[in-house]
Formats: sequence, C-alpha cells, structure tokens
Amino acid sequence: MKALVRYGKAFGGYRFIDVPEPVCKDEDIIVEIKAAAICGADMKHYKVENGSDKFNSIRGHEFAGEIVKIGKDVNNWHVGQRIVSDNTGHVCGVCPSCETGDFITCPEKVNLGLDNNRWGGGFTKYCIIPGEILRIHKHAIWEIPSNITYEEAAVMDPICNAYKAIAQRSKLLPGQDVVVFGTGPLGLFSLQIAKIMGAVNIVMVGLEEDTKVRFGIAKELGATHVVNATKEDVVSRCRDICGRDNLGLVVECSGANIALQQAIAMLRPNGEVVRVGMGFKPLEYSINDITVNAINIIGHMGYDTTSWRNALRLLESGAIQVKPMITHRIGLSEWEKGFEAMANKEAIKVIMHYDCD
Repeated sequence: MKALVRYGKAFGGYRFIDVPEPVCKDEDIIVEIKAAAICGADMKHYKVENGSDKFNSIRGHEFAGEIVKIGKDVNNWHVGQRIVSDNTGHVCGVCPSCETGDFITCPEKVNLGLDNNRWGGGFTKYCIIPGEILRIHKHAIWEIPSNITYEEAAVMDPICNAYKAIAQRSKLLPGQDVVVFGTGPLGLFSLQIAKIMGAVNIVMVGLEEDTKVRFGIAKELGATHVVNATKEDVVSRCRDICGRDNLGLVVECSGANIALQQAIAMLRPNGEVVRVGMGFKPLEYSINDITVNAINIIGHMGYDTTSWRNALRLLESGAIQVKPMITHRIGLSEWEKGFEAMANKEAIKVIMHYDCD
C-alpha cells in the first residue's frame, strides 16, 4: 500500500512511498481509512527538507475508517464498525495525567500519525490501533454515529480541542462576548462552541489573506464580526464591538506573540485568555497587565474523554457544522495539492481519500 511518510527527527522530509500493510496482533485492531484530514501540525513539515533517509512514521493523525480486522483477544469491537481515533498510540498509564484520564498530557504519550511512532497514521490505506492503548485508554477510539460521515468524523480532533478550550477550561458565561484569534479549524470550531454556550458578540480576528475564504466561512458559522488585523487596530476595534465590560474571554488560536499582547490589552479586568495556538519566539513585551487587571492566562492542550463524548453528541445533533469547512477533497496521491491549498490559505480543511489501488 502507499503512504505519506516522514523521514528523520528534524522538521520536513515527506515522501510518498510503498509500505507494508500492518500486521494485526492478538489485541490489535486494523482500520481501513475512509477519510483523513490535513492538520496544521502536518503543515509544519511541508517543503522543509531535512535530508534524512531514516524512516520516521506514516503521517496523518486526523482520520476515521472502518474496522476490517481484529485480534483474537479483542472483545469490545467488531469488524464493520465505523470508528474515529483520538490518535493516541501509547501512554504510560501511571502518571498523574493518566490517573485522571487526561492522556494527551502524559509525558510519554505517542500519537498515531505524528512523529516517531512505530504504528503509523491515516495517510495510507490501513492503520493499526495498538492493543496496548486500548487496555489503558478504552476510548482511544469511538464508534461514529450513523448520521455522521467519515469526513466529519475525521476532524473530531480540532472539534474536541475547541470544546475543551472553551467549555472545560474557561469560565465563559452566557451573555458575555468572545474574541477568537486565528481563522483555522481551531478558531472556527472555537467560535461555534462559543455560540453554543451563549456568547453574544463573537469576534474573529484574522489577516488580509483570510478575507479570501475564511472570513466568509466564519460569518456563516456564527461570527458576528470579523476584524482584519492587517488593516485595523485590533484592540480598538474589539473594544468598540464588545464595550468596556463584556469581553470576558479571548481564545488565542494563532500562536502569534502580537495576538497574546492584544488579547491582554483588550480584556476586561478578571478576564481570561485561553492559549490554544503555539509560537516559538520569546515575548518582547511586559505582561504586567495580567497582574494589574487580574487576568488569567490558561494553557490549553488537546482534549479528554469528556470532550469527545460531548462533542460527538453536538456534531450528531447538528449543533456543530463541519461541511462548510471542508473546502477540498482529494485523493491521497494528490497530497501535494492539498498541502499547497492549505499553505496558500485557499483551504480550511482538506480531506484525503485513499486512491492508490
């Protein structure tokens, strides 16, 4: 079978090659991939050649499919079930995170379809769900409700991420306003969760290149306002929209240092920033205002079983919309077209289907 794989430990090194089909051991599950989505984490390696010839992993951690084989010791799942993976392949099972079911923050967590894993991910035909994770983390996979498509299920990762960021990490109350920085899937799902939770004004902040596609989709999904940070004074504009007393939450999905600075500046006293995005440059400004105004900056990572259970129900009910965000559908053999569309911000979510038989 064909697969999109990474080489080397450094950034970059994608290749589209032949790989062996996974072998199903006694506790394992084999899934035929029906839909896989390109994530921002995948984009970090695009067009960054590291020169290594050392095989790293089959990529693709946002995927859904059908169980086609189970090991002889598997009792809770059967061939023919439609499932979606939360991409967990390994956790230690004994750390404080694992003890509370917060497996994504386990220091030893290994992700299916991300770096340095021995099982592989969804950018191929068949993927293995290792039995070792199912012994510890029973909900490493979920059955897909009948009215949810494989394509919708494949993007449960960012839906659950946004759900936990707002519904579980913040103290958002109905009637407050929310500002969301970043117009990618995390930002667009965050605005949908904020709408479900009763936010009045939901302001989406992006850049000039987001005006082509993403601002329109944001309005369709419930953004009451969009702010072009390339041309507008973000703090002043958000304050004008929300007023002095109503902005209690900023969800920062861009990872840009300037966005965090602007978030701190626009919040009312005792407001919150949930930092979802990641940046790698040191801050070049004072954060004393978080003390002066008693602002909480909340670090956020991923999701847990509660996120998955509730987000799946919201998707099943129609309260969360995915289809407007799926802008491109391509065969896996055309993976470069999908990555290019993401890089150019012509796409929001690219869904790839295996087309190499």
